[in-house]
Amino acid sequence: MFRIVLFEPEIPPNTGNVIRLCANTGAELHLVKPIGFDLDRRSLRRAGLDYRWMARVHVHDDFAACERVLAAAPRPLCWRAIETGGTRRYDEVAYAEGDALLFGSERRGLPDEVLARIGREALASIPMQAGNRSLNL
Repeated sequence: MFRIVLFEPEIPPNTGNVIRLCANTGAELHLVKPIGFDLDRRSLRRAGLDYRWMARVHVHDDFAACERVLAAAPRPLCWRAIETGGTRRYDEVAYAEGDALLFGSERRGLPDEVLARIGREALASIPMQAGNRSLNL
């Protein structure tokens, strides 16, 4: 199954949607700090994140820590960054089990230093209407 990585997520309901996706598909979710909300049970329930307890969610102090954990996994790691600046469409990428799908924060996207670490060839985009900034997923 895929690994979904949210880099510095800011909006609880958006993360909640991804948690439900992971709970229902069996994908692992990796959250990279700082996170724009509390992950305690009360805060998550208030934000409608009751699926949190059904999903495999890992929290990392920074991107380097997330990289180390994923690199040590038994399956080969291939990063796929989903960004508005990607030149390849998401449906033109050959995905494989164990790939890490990386999404940036809702307001800032992925910083240049993270994109440099995973390589520009890892970028893919989801086509959107002109003038729109994010799907907030």
